Amino acid sequence: MARVKGAMMTRKRRKKTLKLAKGYWGAKSRHFKMAKQAVMKSGNYAYIGRKQRKRDFRRLWITRISAACKANGTNYSTFMNGLKKAGIALNRKMLSEIAISDPAAFTSLVEQAKNA
Repeated sequence: MARVKGAMMTRKRRKKTLKLAKGYWGAKSRHFKMAKQAVMKSGNYAYIGRKQRKRDFRRLWITRISAACKANGTNYSTFMNGLKKAGIALNRKMLSEIAISDPAAFTSLVEQAKNA
């Protein structure tokens, strides 16, 4: 069996990492050892960021709904409880969009929640 040399795969692996590190400052974009560390760290940040984005948007939607509820003379928790009792299954994203784009419709939702 012939001996296989590993230079080709090593170069391929290093080029892949350096390509991911493109645009990093200084030696992090040129030296493999530093680029590897930076790419690993940035991958962790990206992974965490994908989770945080979901949290941040939910917080934004709740804040918008809460502000619209206060304008209609109720608070967020009472409104959400009323919607659940009324059997209205709208998610927070859609509720916040309605609160922004169609205040009249949101007011009618608040009334339905109050009645329930």
